[in-house]
Amino acid sequence: MIDIFTVVVPHVLMAIAIWRLLFRDDLDDDPILPNMRRLTAQHRRRAEPGEGSPGA
Repeated sequence: MIDIFTVVVPHVLMAIAIWRLLFRDDLDDDPILPNMRRLTAQHRRRAEPGEGSPGA
């Protein structure tokens, strides 16, 4: 009985932890993402043809 208990308890605790992590409100909120989008947009503007790039 103790062997089953020692196997089941950690797995149940890990399942509860995963369950709680999956349903967090800030799971899809990455604070770096808006900055990365801004930097990517600036990079695209610089790389447009006709502004001194070799493709112009």
